[in-house]
Amino acid sequence: MYADSKHHDFRLYGWVEANARWETAIIRRPDGSKGWVRLPIRWTVERTFARLGRCRRLTKDREKTVRSSGSFIKPAMIRPMLHRLRPSDVDPGFRYRRPATAA
Repeated sequence: MYADSKHHDFRLYGWVEANARWETAIIRRPDGSKGWVRLPIRWTVERTFARLGRCRRLTKDREKTVRSSGSFIKPAMIRPMLHRLRPSDVDPGFRYRRPATAA
């Protein structure tokens, strides 16, 4: 399990060791770095959250239970996974909507 330096907590390590079979790795900024620094694993997590945010049902928290909300995560990730298996050659690009013409 990867976590950033904000989650560096010995209680977390104890809980993970007692309740799960995961190894915990804390991703930190390099010593002496200033300004923005690309962290090795963090972008993968951020990309996943961005893809989940593209799903209409997951943009707002409308579900009553965590279980029902979690059930939409799997269908939301089907499209990116299918795109990895067979990427499309056509890039539709971005287009602004045209204003409606008065008839």
